[in-house]
Amino acid sequence: MKKLLILLIKKYYKAILDIWVDKILLSFGNKFSKSQITTFVESSLHTILEVIDTSDYTVADQYLIDNYNLFTKINLSLLEVSQVFSYGRYAIITYIDNDESSSIDPIILIGFIDEIIEQIYARYGVLHQEVQMKELAVDRDRIAAKLETNQQYLSNVLDSSDSAIMVIDKNEKIVSWNEGAERIFGYSEEEVLGKESSLLLPNNKKYLDELERIKEDVIKFGSIKISETERKSKNNEILNVQLNITNLPGSNGESSGRTVIIKDITELKRLKEQVDQSEKLAVIGQLAAGVAHEIGNPLASISSLVQILQRKSKDTFVVENLSIIKENIDRITRIVRELVDFSRPPSYEKVIIQITDIIKTALGIVKYDKRVKNVKFLTDLDDDLPKISVVPDQLLQVFVNILINALDAIEGNGVIRVNSYSNNEFIYVEIIDDGCGMDKDTVTKIFDPFYTTKEVGKGTGLGLSVSYGIIKKFHGDIIVESEKGKGSKFIVKLPISED
Repeated sequence: MKKLLILLIKKYYKAILDIWVDKILLSFGNKFSKSQITTFVESSLHTILEVIDTSDYTVADQYLIDNYNLFTKINLSLLEVSQVFSYGRYAIITYIDNDESSSIDPIILIGFIDEIIEQIYARYGVLHQEVQMKELAVDRDRIAAKLETNQQYLSNVLDSSDSAIMVIDKNEKIVSWNEGAERIFGYSEEEVLGKESSLLLPNNKKYLDELERIKEDVIKFGSIKISETERKSKNNEILNVQLNITNLPGSNGESSGRTVIIKDITELKRLKEQVDQSEKLAVIGQLAAGVAHEIGNPLASISSLVQILQRKSKDTFVVENLSIIKENIDRITRIVRELVDFSRPPSYEKVIIQITDIIKTALGIVKYDKRVKNVKFLTDLDDDLPKISVVPDQLLQVFVNILINALDAIEGNGVIRVNSYSNNEFIYVEIIDDGCGMDKDTVTKIFDPFYTTKEVGKGTGLGLSVSYGIIKKFHGDIIVESEKGKGSKFIVKLPISED
């Protein structure tokens, strides 16, 4: 991953340089000259590449000293320096996110570059503090003024961070808690100050053991990083988090506590799981064609023999049973064909079509679900619907997602109605179930990514979100009508093609 990140930065070096320079020039052109800005950005990119390559942040020390002198000379505040680094982050991730040549998830690369820039800026902040403290020691009046100013700057930086930043003293009490921590964990500062550091641990002995290891290792090594663990929010939600922990040395050289930076990686992990699941489905899709071939050839032979026997046999009983066999062979053939159609690589090209066949295919796929034994499907489909401009594979995915949700709602026992009709501007497809229904609060959230009412392991909450995105891309809408205990109605609304 390091090599890939270095290659991407070098690949887009000139473009990144230009964006970074332009943004600084726009905000601070009255303080910097363009040549100063260009020199700073070039040295920053060179330092970032060195840090990525060596994983050694000390290579940035001389760079930070040089730029501290520059920033001090032009009276750039700590918050303004933070903004200068943010411009660099934006310039780099813009091209990483848009690059399509990499097989690595850009979210992972962006997270890695975020950490590097954050650590370089953190070292700048420490340097800034150290120099300021030395200056303040010269004049006690100036010490008081500078401390107050720096504390305000530091407070602003800490509170604006998306990460949870907390300080724990040597008695394992929480003594500092920023706004990022409030957003992630739900506790206000008043609720946690003075509480035990174990407040955020899930109820499992392994996390208490982990805490003991953290206390030992942070004193031994000075700082440690835990790439993935779990912590508990105020409402007992388990969050996947990343920890960066640093020892706080006291005046006597002993540890006086530690600082902890916590990043919530819950959604990042869910996205990774979705990618893994997509890869599994891709493999299944590749296997489907081979399975269909292996099943299709014997079925063709059996079907031919059955037809020969039907023509030659005069026994009524035999003919009737051969007809039943032929019907079941046709059913198996249809199932295999639809499986291959559904699992083939999707096309993303829009075509102008009449969608009744797509609705029927979606119904055919869902009817093979093991839960439909006691489900009745009632359809009222208009076979003369006007044509619309869509991607057929994506529209099929939408209908299958909504139908599967309807099956979940009725728990395999009830009625699902599918109707289609049109007016002068739109066509409408209604999918109605008589299941458990939803309250108003749930209806407002069902299209949010990762929101789901299903049990763990039975749904991610991405299906309806993806479906909503597909329909919006076709300039349509999904309208939901539901009442708790009285079922739900999903109306897919699509514009009629002007062509």
